[in-house]
Order: sequence, then C-alpha cells, then structure tokens
Amino acid sequence: MRILTFEYPDEVLWALQKEPEEFAAEARLILAMKLYETGKLSTGLAARLAGVPRVVFIFQLSQYGLSPFGLTADELEEDLENAKRASYCE
Repeated sequence: MRILTFEYPDEVLWALQKEPEEFAAEARLILAMKLYETGKLSTGLAARLAGVPRVVFIFQLSQYGLSPFGLTADELEEDLENAKRASYCE
C-alpha cells in the first residue's frame, strides 16, 4: 500500500483545530467521497482509500448527501415520490 502525502500550511490545522493525523483521516475520507460521487471509485475502493470498512463508508455516505445507489439524496427522494404517484394511478 502506498501512503499518500501532501503539504499544507500549518495555519490550516490551526484554523480547523485538528491534529495532523485527524486532518489526514478527514482529508482521505473527503477525497474518497468525491471519487465515489464522480463514479471513479466503487464503495469498496473508496472505503479502502478512506481507511474504513465498506459498511462504515456506506453509512457515512448519507452525511455527505450521497447514496450507495449512485443517486443523491434529492434524486432518491424524487424517485420515491414518482413511485408513489405511479402506484396511485392504478
């Protein structure tokens, strides 16, 4: 496994009031979420990048307004409303 490192100003840690390890973990999670959201990584690979089990990653998706089904929360809600309307038509 390769370790991803990057430089950032110390002021960032101070502004966020984070320890370096905590900041790195949060940055990995945010990167994993974005790569999942754009369809570049599956939930499994994104979870590995974030350093968490896949089940935990899937639960964390909702905190970022994402869905494990590839839909945003708004799209999922819209689909549910469409399904309800369609079932009333019968």
